[in-house]
Amino acid sequence: MSEREGHMCQVERWALFVKENPAKWKKQHTEFINAIFDKHEQFRETMLNTPTGKDKLVKLYDIRNKKGYSWLK
Repeated sequence: MSEREGHMCQVERWALFVKENPAKWKKQHTEFINAIFDKHEQFRETMLNTPTGKDKLVKLYDIRNKKGYSWLK
């Protein structure tokens, strides 16, 4: 099975789960999305605590207006 086919199987399984569990899926989805945001926040904080972290994040996110980000001040 190719990687693309594997992703489609996951999408199909998720779609079936949503269809069969209309009351359950929203909570799981919200928890998943919140976990992604939490991991991003942890990554950013870790980077900011390194000597060159701010510069690396500016480059990674292609930030041009540093004044627009409170965590860069």
